[in-house]
Amino acid sequence: MLSRLTMRGSRFVDSDGRHVLLRGVNLGGDCKVPVAPDGHTWRPTEFSDHRTVSFVGRPFPIEEADAHLARIAGWGFNCLRLLTTWEAIEHAGPGDYDDAYLDYFAAVCARAGAHGLYVFIDFHQDVWSRMSGGDGAPGWTFEAVGLDFTKFHAADAAHVMQYRYDPAVGGLQETYPQMSWASNYRMPANGLMWTLFFGGEAFAPDFRIDGVNAGRWLRDRYLGSMRAVAERVADLDHVIGFDTLNEPGSGWIGRTLDDPGRTLSGLAWTPLAGLAAASGHAQTLPFHSFGKGETGRREINPNGVSIWLPGHEDPFRQAGVWDIDDAGQPVALRPDHFAALDGRQISAEKDFMAPFFQEVAATVRGVRDDWLLFAEVDPFAALSGAHGFPDGLPERTVNASHWYDLAALVTKRFDPERSVNPLTGQPLIGRQAIEDAYVSQLSRLRAMGDAIPGGAPTLIGEFGLPFDLNQRGAYDRWAAGEHSEAIWETHVEALSLMYNAMDRLLLSSTQWNYTVSNRNDVAIGDGWNQEDLSIWSSDQATGTQDGGRGVAGFRRPYVRRAQGELLRQCFNAVEGRFSFELRIDPAVSGPTEVFLPRDVFGPQPVVTLAGEEDAQCVHGNQTVTLGFGPSPVLRTISVDIFRRKSPDLQDGSLAVLKPVSR
Repeated sequence: MLSRLTMRGSRFVDSDGRHVLLRGVNLGGDCKVPVAPDGHTWRPTEFSDHRTVSFVGRPFPIEEADAHLARIAGWGFNCLRLLTTWEAIEHAGPGDYDDAYLDYFAAVCARAGAHGLYVFIDFHQDVWSRMSGGDGAPGWTFEAVGLDFTKFHAADAAHVMQYRYDPAVGGLQETYPQMSWASNYRMPANGLMWTLFFGGEAFAPDFRIDGVNAGRWLRDRYLGSMRAVAERVADLDHVIGFDTLNEPGSGWIGRTLDDPGRTLSGLAWTPLAGLAAASGHAQTLPFHSFGKGETGRREINPNGVSIWLPGHEDPFRQAGVWDIDDAGQPVALRPDHFAALDGRQISAEKDFMAPFFQEVAATVRGVRDDWLLFAEVDPFAALSGAHGFPDGLPERTVNASHWYDLAALVTKRFDPERSVNPLTGQPLIGRQAIEDAYVSQLSRLRAMGDAIPGGAPTLIGEFGLPFDLNQRGAYDRWAAGEHSEAIWETHVEALSLMYNAMDRLLLSSTQWNYTVSNRNDVAIGDGWNQEDLSIWSSDQATGTQDGGRGVAGFRRPYVRRAQGELLRQCFNAVEGRFSFELRIDPAVSGPTEVFLPRDVFGPQPVVTLAGEEDAQCVHGNQTVTLGFGPSPVLRTISVDIFRRKSPDLQDGSLAVLKPVSR
């Protein structure tokens, strides 16, 4: 049975007081879309069935759970960031929860614990909802505020693959460029929903649903779904907490009506342009290309389609925030409406995210009071250093920020000898420079956790790599019959650099992602918006292959539990050597546990200790357990583990302890 986890300063600790590193994976990418009917985004739909869908079977049919979970655990992971969505729970209507799905989800959680996997539950969303180009919220949330999601495509209010992609043609299509879904955060449908969700009381105080302010009403529905899940898993000790909300948008909060914000690629929307386009007024906007800045201008909503349902009107226009002048052009009547409150500059984090975090904590801890809170703010702002966590966070909050190599993610190219820093545009020459840049970027995120009063653990909730890199070269080689690990060489190098950086900073993490329905097809990938970052694919699960992709990049040694505090760890894959340093705490019981992949270290790894004679070592099942004797004082111990060159013991024998001096 897994011991209960909590936190002490910047560390996760178990019930014995041991420092715990969590290394896991997100399960899984296609949990964003329903099973019935098949909601994979390459399939055209008008979402007319949004109230009758089912998510039972995401991330996998329950009868397949043990096979997948055993594989994940066998790769060395000890944690899952388990995805669900608001839509999966409450798609039928406000307060109408899907009991069959809740039972299924609880069963998946229980199975994970049986395989030695901690779970924290991620209420996932991307750009609000499937109907606005992503996933997360039910379709009826649009109807509740008076929006007609069937008009989003015609009005250019959202960039939706289900409308733009032609499955009969397949492949890459200009109408839906890869990795273009994120542009929806800046488009009108998202601008309206996020502004109302977080800021309805502040920015549209007279806009009510069922007699309650629209923002309060939406948040209450969301929190109600979260509580429904919490009640189903409350008796599972290996469920350690809840994510607040994946990569939350902030809509137009904090921006003036003429502010285009930061645009890496796509259209540069101002709030005023978004409001006008949503009400059926054509706009012309600058277009940015990644790494090149503005490269042209495009006309938006030329047919003047309004996305408001009959009898409904933009509440911000009704409140006198903006209007259309005699020349038919939008004008800002209160330019600072979303940027200032009571005469002061608004902070989205302080004014809206901090209270939201408190609401989430109160909701889930009303069911079980020892759960951790995994908090996220805007990932792009966090990486650039523009924002951090606000003051007043709930106790036992974990920094669950996300990080990606944006250049590799957006361009789907990676060269281990040459990359580019997406924040500065400067070239990075050589593996060490790339790794150092990763450390620099991740250090900014870790600093956000360190800055929380009392300190907080940092767990990188998402990071990963597209597997369709470099014109899908690995897939071409696979299709040609080359089924060796060599086809993933570039992926292994990239992931190794990422994990090297995590090791240098002693970060916990959950890699994105493991998707059971993944295919080597550019239309399908992870089943959602042509993303293809899954470390497993059904296309690779053939013959003697277990479906893993680039496994050597993430199946690597790490200290799972330290008898005291882990100070350093480093894996040299070329030499097959893993080294780490501990500060042994005499008050901490329980041994140090190290995951050692058998294919790297063999059946009889050698363990060497610096300055320590009194130790016990047990090796088995890809794990080395080191027990250090009691001491009245703190002491530091260095450990090296490497592959035995000339095996001379029977398989399964104890590893040899070899005291050395340094």
